[in-house]
This record gives sequence, structure tokens and C-alpha cells, in this order.
Amino acid sequence: MTDALLKVDNLSKHFGGIRATDGLSLDLRPGELHAIIGPNGAGKTTLIAQLTGLLRPDSGTIHFAGEDITTTPAHERCLKGLARSFQITSLFLDLTVLENVMLAVQAHAGHSFRFWKPARDQKALWEPAMQALSRVGLADRANVPASVLNHGGCRELELAMALAGKPRLLLLDEPMAGAAPEQSARMVEMLRELKKDVAILLVEHDMEAVFALADRITVLVYGRVIATGKPDEIRANAQVREAYLGEQEATDA
Repeated sequence: MTDALLKVDNLSKHFGGIRATDGLSLDLRPGELHAIIGPNGAGKTTLIAQLTGLLRPDSGTIHFAGEDITTTPAHERCLKGLARSFQITSLFLDLTVLENVMLAVQAHAGHSFRFWKPARDQKALWEPAMQALSRVGLADRANVPASVLNHGGCRELELAMALAGKPRLLLLDEPMAGAAPEQSARMVEMLRELKKDVAILLVEHDMEAVFALADRITVLVYGRVIATGKPDEIRANAQVREAYLGEQEATDA
């Protein structure tokens, strides 16, 4: 078995009497898209916040690329190759699409923002920014203001900004949320291509997208892992169907 790129052991985070993550363990392998699903309140957002360094766990450990990053600050995790997207929109709407990604390239490189310099003339920023835009299908809109993008375009730009630092792992928090069907289909195809080059941890409520993309799926309920397996194994798991999938199927019926 390939060594895990991300390994979470016995992670716990309590808020008063609420156990947001409760002895949670999982791993993600290089080249894998691992999806995290579960009903509202399952602990998915708290897990992502701990992985990115925005919340410190009460106990347990997080290892990334063999290094213990449990107490590593969020910005240092980003520089180590762990990128997050879609939880908070952080676009500069008055700047162009290209300028947004160039700023992300600069930030990922650990440099300060030097607005007084003609950034467009800096090849070291421009080239990787255009490469990231090409990967998400926005290269032809590089010079339009970010403010004119629709919801799907904003999601694509956020993804390009996450890709700007050439991460080893992408943490994607509900990239299909609020998307029209055609936008969701486009995102699925984009992620299918991206997972060939970068490992992805995907939190998503769109079960059609999850089962189309995931190599493995982990199911959370009340902060605990109740099942991890391949999509077919998760579909056939009676406990999962009772806790989540069956509930959703009943709602859809």
C-alpha cells in the first residue's frame, strides 16, 4: 500500500458537550480523491478547519507528507503544499481574474504583496497564474474583472487560486454548493482531470458527484467515522444507508 500523504489519528475537538470530531481517524493516499460525507452536524467543517490549521484539536495528530503538522500554523501548511478552497470566498472583485491568481501565486511563494511594482510584467507570477487559469477553463477570461463572473465562474477562479501554489493536496469544501446542474457537471469533469495530478479531500453533499469522483469515501456521523470504503462498499453498507444515504433517498423520493 502506498504511504499516506495525509494521516489523521484519533482527532478530537469538543465544544462544551458537543463532540464535533470524536476520535476521528482517516488517511488519504497520493493520487486519490477521498470524499467525506455525512448529515448536517456530522463534523465535516470542523475536520476541515483542523486540517487547515484554523482550529487546534483537543487531542490526536495530523501528519502531512510524513511530517507532524498538528500544531503548524495555517499559512505554513499552505506553503508545505496543502491548499483549501470553497469554504470562504476571498476574491478581489475589483481586480481581473488574472490579477487574482497572480496574487495567489505571490502569496503561495511566501512573498509580500508589492502593489507598487508592475506585477503584470513579472513572468514568475504571470506564467503560473495563466497555467492555473487554463486548468480550470478560465484562460480566455483572464482580463475580465472578477466581479462579472457568475457563481460557477467564481468557484472556478477560487480553484485556480488554490492551484496557483502547485499543492500536493487540495481540500475542497462543498464545491458544488449553489451550482446549477450544468455548473456541477463541469466541476465534476474538472475535478476528474485534476485528481490525476493532485490528491483531493472532498467534502460534498452532492451524492451523484461524490460517487462519480471518489476513489474512497468516509462517512461521518456525530464526529465519528462509521464507514470508509470504495463507493460500491459505501452504497451497500446498511449502517450508512440508515444514517445518511437512506435518509437522503427518502427525501428525494
